[in-house]
Amino acid sequence: VLAKHREFDIVSNNAGGPPPGDFRDWDREAWIKALDANMLTPITLIKATVDAMAARGYGRIINITSGAVKAPIDILGLSNGARSGLTGFVAGVARSPLAARGVTINNLLPGKFDTDRLASTFAAQAARTGRSLQEVRAAHTAAIPAGRLGAAQEFGAICAFLCSVQAGYTTGQNWLADGGAYPGVH
Repeated sequence: VLAKHREFDIVSNNAGGPPPGDFRDWDREAWIKALDANMLTPITLIKATVDAMAARGYGRIINITSGAVKAPIDILGLSNGARSGLTGFVAGVARSPLAARGVTINNLLPGKFDTDRLASTFAAQAARTGRSLQEVRAAHTAAIPAGRLGAAQEFGAICAFLCSVQAGYTTGQNWLADGGAYPGVH
C-alpha cells in the first residue's frame, strides 16, 4: 500500500493478539513475532505517514491495543509486553512538535467486545474447564459493571471520534473502553 500511496489523513493500526500462554514457554522467536506485529509494525506505519500528515496540518493515528495495557493479564504476557512498548512510544511521539502541526496519536484500549475472537476465547475456555459456553459468557459478563459486552458499533463510534476534527485537542491518550471493568482511577 505504501508503495502506491503515502498521504493518509487517518491511520488505524490493529493487529491480532499473540497467543496466550505461560511466559516460560515462549522463546525469542515468539517474543520477536509479538513485538513485530503489535509494536514495530505500528511504529513503522506511523513513521511512514506522520510527516505528510504534519505537512498538510492534519492527521489522526489510532492504535488499537488492549485493555490489558492498563491491567495486564497473566496469560497474555506477549501482548502485554508488545502493546505496552507501543504505548510508551506513543506517549513520547504524540507530544512531540507533531501535536502543534495538527497530528494526533492515540491508543484505543478495548475491553470485552462481542466479537468472533471473544466468542472463540470463550469456547476455548469452556472446553478447557468443562463449563458450558453460556456459563463462561455469563461469568465474564457479570465481571463488567455495565452488565454486558461491548458492541462493535460502540467501538467504531469511539474510534471515529478519535479520528475526527473534534478530537484535535486529544493526543497521547489511552482511551479505555471496557464497560467500567478496569478498577483503577488512571
